[in-house]
Amino acid sequence: MPLFRTLLAAVAVCALLWRSAPAKSAGIPVDLELVLAVDISYSMDSDELKLQRDGYVSAFRHPEILAAIRTGRYRRIAVVYVEWAGAGSQFVRVPWQLIDSDAAAEFFAARLEHQPLQNASRTSMSGALDYAAGLFEGNGFSGTRRIIDISGDGANNSGLAVEGARDRAVARGITINGLPLMLRPVYLSGFADAVELNDYYRDCVIGGFGSFLITVEKISQITLAIRQKLILEMAGRPPRVILATHKKWHPKADCLIGEKLSFDDP
Repeated sequence: MPLFRTLLAAVAVCALLWRSAPAKSAGIPVDLELVLAVDISYSMDSDELKLQRDGYVSAFRHPEILAAIRTGRYRRIAVVYVEWAGAGSQFVRVPWQLIDSDAAAEFFAARLEHQPLQNASRTSMSGALDYAAGLFEGNGFSGTRRIIDISGDGANNSGLAVEGARDRAVARGITINGLPLMLRPVYLSGFADAVELNDYYRDCVIGGFGSFLITVEKISQITLAIRQKLILEMAGRPPRVILATHKKWHPKADCLIGEKLSFDDP
């Protein structure tokens, strides 16, 4: 019996590994192709990095995530997890994987949980968006929707302008949603045209059909915010915008403010 159980476990793992790899033929139909693009720039300290990573791990182990996936026509999605920093710093931590069961979601969470934590210099949201948009091509899946889910705690200060990267992705039918981490609200201060990070994400980063953002103002909010965001994306619910501040009128954010403030900062 122990040997039989071991063989069964090995077969299950092999099946999940096979399904996590892109198909070489026609794409597998899914309700959503989702790129999770997560900031690991040096402005994120080790505690924040771990809490952010743990938030995604726990989300894929939460029953509400599978319930959201099952609301779709195909009852399955495809996900890839990418970490990013400067213009040339993008790292695929978990490659494209089909998630259509509790076991598949747990397999994704376990793979992510055991990846190393690291920082890298600079903040290139434009590089992250261009890189993420390219991951949809030839990934072996054919999604009803394509979403890049980008999180970060600062503005673009490296590489190309973020507006151009956003527009290039949207032109390809990709939606960009945001998770601005407003743990240091003074980060974008210092100039007359300074803006809140949520305003920057709204005006310069997110875009496409049904795009939205959810802000995080405290470390304790990260886990819940990540889960809420994923549920909205996976279930294809009407867009919601949860802002840290509410204004009747505001000027458009300066989408080059990160470059203006960067100097030698990470």
